[in-house]
Amino acid sequence: MNYQDRDPYGMYKGNPSNATDASRKHGPGPELMGAHTLTGNDVVNKQDESLGDIKEIMLDMRSGRVSYAVLSFGGLLGMGDKLFAVPWSALKLDTVNERFVLDVEKSKFESAPGFDKDAWPNMANPEWERGVHAYYGTTPSISV
Repeated sequence: MNYQDRDPYGMYKGNPSNATDASRKHGPGPELMGAHTLTGNDVVNKQDESLGDIKEIMLDMRSGRVSYAVLSFGGLLGMGDKLFAVPWSALKLDTVNERFVLDVEKSKFESAPGFDKDAWPNMANPEWERGVHAYYGTTPSISV
């Protein structure tokens, strides 16, 4: 399911993803989007290989910024899947196909530092944060 299908308030109604600014009727997307509408969205790489879907969006409560998307990959029917924290800045919204793109080879993603749903890391730990950003080649945002 994509973000337009998850829109309970009609905020994207009359606002097709591929519309030009002049043709938009109303609504905030895709520059401003509801977090609830983004969970469950597919994530692929540039080779169009599935890397899973967004399970959670993590907010930095000090700065008010989105820090990470938590992706689920592997497993069957939610069993045995591995979770990955991906820096929000590493994801690009593909409005044409209504999904996200992460510029990483599938084999590198499968080897990324991940975690089990019952053993979340301390994402507020600066050392952990540096490691995740280094893995994806992004820069941590500065908290205020």
